Amino acid sequence: MVVNDPISDMLTRIRNAVHAKHDKVTVPYSGIKEALARVLASEGFLKAVDVAGEGTRKSIVIDLKYMPDGEPVFRSLERTSKLGRRCYIGASDIRPNRQGVGVAILTTSKGVMKDVDAKRQGLGGEVLCTAW
Repeated sequence: MVVNDPISDMLTRIRNAVHAKHDKVTVPYSGIKEALARVLASEGFLKAVDVAGEGTRKSIVIDLKYMPDGEPVFRSLERTSKLGRRCYIGASDIRPNRQGVGVAILTTSKGVMKDVDAKRQGLGGEVLCTAW
């Protein structure tokens, strides 16, 4: 199956799996998707991220995280920069997302990182997605 926007596809798979109350979701592998999932896991939105398989059969296995009452940890996981409208932001324009509760994930010249780290390092870039 050909996917035009693989990052959007990954975020949609995560949202759908959370709504269906699954424990894990498997996503086709790419380096940027792995980096994005690892940032989400480090921020506490996902439980764990593992890479399974090798070669062209690689996939990312994401363990989903829920609250004690069964609700998902995140309320929103949205793609910001899309194929038809890319969103770029400079380091001086980075502001706290949802008064610091949420996080924006950027791809910069130093790799994929959250908005606070990018601002601290003086880097801007393309805003991939936001989570809160």
